[in-house]
Amino acid sequence: MEQQLSHLFENNQWITFALLPLVAALIGWGTNWLAVKMTFYPIQFRGFRPFWGWQGVIPRKADKMASIVVDRTITRFGNMDDVFQKLEPEIITEQIISQIEPRIEEYIDEIMYEQQAVLWDNLPITIKKKVYQWAHTQIPRRIEGLVAEFGEELGSLIDIKELFVDELKKHPELMVRIFQEVGHKEFGFIVKSGLMFGFLFGCMQVPLWLQYEQTWMLPVFGFLVGFTTNWLALNVIFRPVYPRSFLGFSFQGLFLKRQDEVSEVWSRIIAEELLTVERATHVMVYGRYSDRTRAIIQKHIRPVLDQAGILKLVAQLTVGASGYVGLKRALNEKAVAVSVEPFNDVSFNKSRSGVVAEAMSDRMKALSPLEFQNVLRPAFQEEELQLMLIGGGLGALTGVVQWLLIFS
Repeated sequence: MEQQLSHLFENNQWITFALLPLVAALIGWGTNWLAVKMTFYPIQFRGFRPFWGWQGVIPRKADKMASIVVDRTITRFGNMDDVFQKLEPEIITEQIISQIEPRIEEYIDEIMYEQQAVLWDNLPITIKKKVYQWAHTQIPRRIEGLVAEFGEELGSLIDIKELFVDELKKHPELMVRIFQEVGHKEFGFIVKSGLMFGFLFGCMQVPLWLQYEQTWMLPVFGFLVGFTTNWLALNVIFRPVYPRSFLGFSFQGLFLKRQDEVSEVWSRIIAEELLTVERATHVMVYGRYSDRTRAIIQKHIRPVLDQAGILKLVAQLTVGASGYVGLKRALNEKAVAVSVEPFNDVSFNKSRSGVVAEAMSDRMKALSPLEFQNVLRPAFQEEELQLMLIGGGLGALTGVVQWLLIFS
């Protein structure tokens, strides 16, 4: 070894060998950078199925990740009625009334012209005004009862997992954005740590190369650097799960250390983008339990005609029993159709999203570190080995290039 070192310095080859740690550092940085990119991109599959191609880990696993998140966080809300009460039902009622009441006459005209256009055109204006007036006095009261019953039945009307998973399956780019915002510090660390870990492995590589000088060593070390730097970075983020002390310093996985901060960011984005009042209402009306939702709407809207007194009698005399049934059916259908409209209000959705975000954030902060880790990591674990092997393969390829450029 001493003779090799002497020969090394005599021939100024130390400059060449000094490049080994630098190249190893670049391998570590490059493979980790690529691993992060491959975690997010491409959003859609690129290549030729089933053997050649790639889709980012997060967009490919978006629906599975969403399912895990729902099971381990949102379902911890317990009784959905608690969440509904935090949304302040009276504000929801005011929102619906404020959006629907100014258009009541328009809705009545639409129904009548669809069902009995000739009759409606020929009715005296005084009768029409009585119909309008009756609707204006009845609808707000009906909406109050409707919102109250929805609150009581919320848990059986909305499948939160269905809402969450379906939306992210349709828009995997949203899950990518969520993870990029929530984990930007950790993903940045993965890339930077590749540089540091790679340099350390390169320093270890120099004496071994001086001792053996075998060509195969460079691609082997390249593989080890690429594979190991990825492995180390992932484990530093998620390990140790619980804080541990060493030489007076406390250590914990970087992601777990930021549990409160991550919980707040994660919950805010989910509440603003996915669990909005608008989306929840849409799922209630058109989702798996839409029949139950429609039945509740009809239950509260049907009496608007049935209890109309003289108006009911006039309607039955003029359009007959079948025509009256048609009017009731049309009224119910219109009520269902307009039930989502009041929640297409961006400012209203934003004001309510803060309530949902706070509730979700409180639940996530209350998770143990192990539970918190298991919210986001399980879907990654299936891909970690593949990402590390890709990093190793690229490192080995770089080792070959390293030999060609430096020692060939």
